[in-house]
Amino acid sequence: MPVGPGLRPDHCLRPRGVLRGAALTLVFAGVLATAAATGSLPRQQTDPVKAVRAVPSRASVDRATVDRAALARAAAEAMADGKSGEKAAEEFVSRSGDRWGVVYGPGEYEEFEQALDGSYTGVGLSARKAGPGRVEISRVRAGGPAARAGLRAGDRLVTLDGRPVGGLPVPEVVALLRGDGVPGTTVTLGVERDRSARTVTLSRARLATEDVTVRRLDDGTVLIKVSAFTKGTGERVRAAVRAAPAGAGVLLDLRGNPGGLVTEAAVAASAFLDGGLVATYDVDGEERAVYAQRGGDTERPVVALVDGGTMSAAELLTGALKDRGRAVTVGSRTFGKGAVQMPSTLPDGSVAELTVGHYRTPAGHGVDGRGITPDLAVGDATGERAEERARTVLSGLGGGS
Repeated sequence: MPVGPGLRPDHCLRPRGVLRGAALTLVFAGVLATAAATGSLPRQQTDPVKAVRAVPSRASVDRATVDRAALARAAAEAMADGKSGEKAAEEFVSRSGDRWGVVYGPGEYEEFEQALDGSYTGVGLSARKAGPGRVEISRVRAGGPAARAGLRAGDRLVTLDGRPVGGLPVPEVVALLRGDGVPGTTVTLGVERDRSARTVTLSRARLATEDVTVRRLDDGTVLIKVSAFTKGTGERVRAAVRAAPAGAGVLLDLRGNPGGLVTEAAVAASAFLDGGLVATYDVDGEERAVYAQRGGDTERPVVALVDGGTMSAAELLTGALKDRGRAVTVGSRTFGKGAVQMPSTLPDGSVAELTVGHYRTPAGHGVDGRGITPDLAVGDATGERAEERARTVLSGLGGGS
């Protein structure tokens, strides 16, 4: 999970310029409402997204329309009274009962739109909870500010700008590290390694994301780790599969993937499928579908590693490969976020999103609030044991030496 970029463990991302700002989006829970990022489902009938049945429910259409119109009115009225339109929108969404509803400002919106293009402002490290009251660095980006300062995976984060972080949820730590998302601003970290402590001040920088990494394991397995579905991720997965040696199995690691662009997840699915259904979804009662492109590798053994941090678009990919018998899934139940949302630009430039539908796997299973149960459950899905089990399964499928 990147610390510093617009990606969050509780949000996914939205592409810019789709249907002139009227894109349908798939977003994560608003733990940090002002740092939401979204994923999208275009409404036009172009591959890999197509309409499959136009039977809108009048009640659902009217309800969604009224909610968005009422939201805009509430923001406009607040501004007319000299109050914050963004705050009024947040209060409106909070009262609406939409658990995935979110409001965020123009600056934050611009930041995660940049993240969709494969860049973010941060210090180049990832963090995770390592037990009660403990947050530690899980990964350091080569060449980034954190790496230049000598920080390493396993270092414990104790304070950020003097504030203790051990009791904070990781999303809040992310927000503190990211700050306002302005390159050149600084953050001071209190760090412990073994029994020694140090303080280091880092300057935030604009960094490129590394959302797909590929490694050849000692048994011949090709490990493809997908951290998020930003622009170009799907094609990088396809290229990695095409470049894999003949007969080599693929271990597709989706653990901790917070989602992203649904269209990119569909392209990634195309690496392993020869066309066909990836997911269906409804928008204001109208059912639509996402399809894979043709020409994928349908013979190579595949195991997908998932956990509770596998979310939204990553769940869409998991469900497609699982339901269509293209991959064995190993790990723990996924997060369970499958709400389609419509963004609305408010008079002050802030953006609000309300749920208008949900998506389902090819077999018709709903994901929202349920998640996906893997074929083989592993107690600690985030650890090395899960990868070992996955490699064992892959070997049994003929994918290892």
